Amino acid sequence: MTQDLAALTREICTIAMEAGAFLIQERQKFQRESIEYKGLNNLVSYVDKETEKQLVDKLSRLLPEAGFITEEGTTGQAADQSALNWIIDPLDGTANFIHGLPVFSVSIGLAQGKTPIAGVVYDPNRDECFSAWQGGGAYCNGTKISVSPATALGDSLIATGFPYYRFDQMQRYLHILESLMQRTHGLRRMGSAAIDLAYVACGRFEAFYEYNLNSWDMAAGVLLVQEAGGVVTNFSGGDDFLFEGDVVAACGVHPELIQAIQEHWE
Repeated sequence: MTQDLAALTREICTIAMEAGAFLIQERQKFQRESIEYKGLNNLVSYVDKETEKQLVDKLSRLLPEAGFITEEGTTGQAADQSALNWIIDPLDGTANFIHGLPVFSVSIGLAQGKTPIAGVVYDPNRDECFSAWQGGGAYCNGTKISVSPATALGDSLIATGFPYYRFDQMQRYLHILESLMQRTHGLRRMGSAAIDLAYVACGRFEAFYEYNLNSWDMAAGVLLVQEAGGVVTNFSGGDDFLFEGDVVAACGVHPELIQAIQEHWE
């Protein structure tokens, strides 16, 4: 693609903020009766679906040559993962949204194959728009951000996520939690992987790790971390994570965190 990534990212921010305003508007009148289930503990609502339709419409006009990988399957087409794709989560943190917990976000990533090249995470509750593009750095509301300067796990606050299905790895996951509880300042589970990653990028968390994620959960956020000076890998320490499900994103504590995870994961 030839379009200027910085200018494109600014356009994505505008689209994400419009979607966020819609989320806030709908949250004020949302009723529990609107909840649907895609699977065990996998919640969705008309808000997710309508927001995704709005995003697909606006993003397809912004960059017609790009395909889509979306959580709610609005386009109804299987995307070529090796191509240029928008990878979007219209409402990351649906369970929080449904329960009235003000921790959810709009996540919009643009990837060339497995490589994110532009990303925006918008938190409408705090009115924080995190953005990054390949080679351009990472920003929050236009101000440049960077990961924490910490290098020791013992100085870290770590974010993670709890699986809501696929519990076959639960015991190993709990062993990692037990280990990190004793070796860090603490662990947090926010309920929005996109926000977790944005918070790593701006230094609020030293690291985030989770398994069984989808590409739309992380496509924008991992680029934020990389452009803010952090490191992103899978649980094995490799760079194949976007479509593989497990991710570790961190500042300088990454090597020690990977070691702690691998003590129980492999």
